[in-house]
Amino acid sequence: MSADSTGLTTVPAIRALPKAEVHVHLEGAIELADLLEAAREARVRLPGPAATLFDVASHDDPPHPSPLSAFLRFLDWEGALFSSAEQLERLAYRFAARQSASGIVYADVIVNPAHWPSWRSDPAALFDALGAGFDAAAADGLCRVRTCASILRTWDAATAEDLVSAVVARRPRALVGVSVDGDERVSGRTGGRFRGAFQAAGRAGLRRTAHAGESSGPEGVRDAIDLLGAERIDHGVRAVEDPRLVDRLADEQIAVGVCPTSNLALGLFRRLEDHPVDALARAGVRVTVNTDDPAALGTRLEAEWALCAAAFGWDDARILRLARDSHLASFATDDERASALARLQEREEAAA
Repeated sequence: MSADSTGLTTVPAIRALPKAEVHVHLEGAIELADLLEAAREARVRLPGPAATLFDVASHDDPPHPSPLSAFLRFLDWEGALFSSAEQLERLAYRFAARQSASGIVYADVIVNPAHWPSWRSDPAALFDALGAGFDAAAADGLCRVRTCASILRTWDAATAEDLVSAVVARRPRALVGVSVDGDERVSGRTGGRFRGAFQAAGRAGLRRTAHAGESSGPEGVRDAIDLLGAERIDHGVRAVEDPRLVDRLADEQIAVGVCPTSNLALGLFRRLEDHPVDALARAGVRVTVNTDDPAALGTRLEAEWALCAAAFGWDDARILRLARDSHLASFATDDERASALARLQEREEAAA
């Protein structure tokens, strides 16, 4: 196939493909209208003008040492606006609706209780309320969404293990896995610290993913695999610096959840053409392209795919592979994955 024959590299065509998204944070996907509504309900002043609310650096006082650290503090502010289960259910439903508008039929969404102060003492209740909204959305035919409970990289081992214990004991609806996120540059290597928490999650049947290879180098990716048992790597782009690690990712089919616009925004790469997403895919790594924090970054999944297609000359076959790999990398059930792949096959046959 080629881009000229079916045009699968355009934004409308990509939107029409049944896709999965595996690296997106709920905290970074809350739209401006939802934040303004929640701020009014909480009677909380905005940290800056509404029109530039996502320009975190413009209202970060005192300044933080890195753009990511400043952004994480902004997430703390917005998470504090949501104190009722009803608000969380509404937020979850709207997230699923926006995913559906991008042609996403399944999503693993990352949620870090550290950013939700009203729920830190009972994280299982946070995930249960979100799960109720996601289940309601699925019942209405919208995107199926499941959550990954994320450990903040600056936590100690006991706090991480407490989170895992809490969600394992209650097993909130829609919870599928655990994650770890935060600023690698500030916290350094943390694989050993969270090994116990991830092992407990694995024993309980939860899936495991981890942020690594973003501001850390290849060693962060190796730690995530060897110490945390990560089945998928969020970001993982700096694995490209170690050819042996790239071969391992390809051989073991450990997917990477790449977020090009996010990486450019944080200055990891100067231009999209410099980004290693294409090199990783050509090396046989199961690459997925995702949004990370779509509201804050002003992006949508179909736009991310189209940008990569234009930058790297991806044709229709490459886009279809990207769609297939998105489902293979997801934590969907076997039946959900098979159904999505069958729909994708039908789309491919219709375009042939």
